[in-house]
Amino acid sequence: MPQIQSSAVPSMPDGQLGSVEGQVGEVDGEPSAVDGEPSVVDGPLGEVDAEPRWLNGEEQAAWLGLVRLMTKLPPALDAQLQRDAGVSFFEYSVLAMLSEQPDRTLRMSHLATLTTASLSRLSHVAKRLEANGLMRRALDPGDGRCTNAILTDAGLELVTRTAPAHVTEVRELVIDAVTPAQLRQLRLAVDRVLTRLDPQGTTQPSWLT
Repeated sequence: MPQIQSSAVPSMPDGQLGSVEGQVGEVDGEPSAVDGEPSVVDGPLGEVDAEPRWLNGEEQAAWLGLVRLMTKLPPALDAQLQRDAGVSFFEYSVLAMLSEQPDRTLRMSHLATLTTASLSRLSHVAKRLEANGLMRRALDPGDGRCTNAILTDAGLELVTRTAPAHVTEVRELVIDAVTPAQLRQLRLAVDRVLTRLDPQGTTQPSWLT
């Protein structure tokens, strides 16, 4: 986890990065800095700055707050869905994504992308949902090499019955915790980060604008 660098010039363990002397130092005998430029170290990942951009106090507070949110929110949503419907948040997400399709059908590969899951994880969950009669799998009639996930009537009924309590929980934990203006800023911030994590927008559902 990133830390705040308290010193302008970090200490270097003896023998690890070599010596830095004068205006042009040396790293294992090679020039490391010229006219105040950051020193560069050749390594397995190519050239990297020897001096990380340490987080300042405000940046660290924002980052650790996000880490806490990512840690606390999923279990809270899991608990509500397990209590009200006997499914996990991921299982509900799979069923909900299928329920948004006109024919309640998606290719497994596309469904895995939309739920940000590996195909193997989705297949494992699909097997459990099939056993409970909530979805089924079938070969794609247009391409026998592909498998479709299809939401059953029972699966649609579960999503429809569970959605009111779930949206209440989402409002309680997130939406109503901020003002409308803060919510707009939150969406903008999330979108900015997602352009780096998912530059092609492959995980965004087509119906979401």
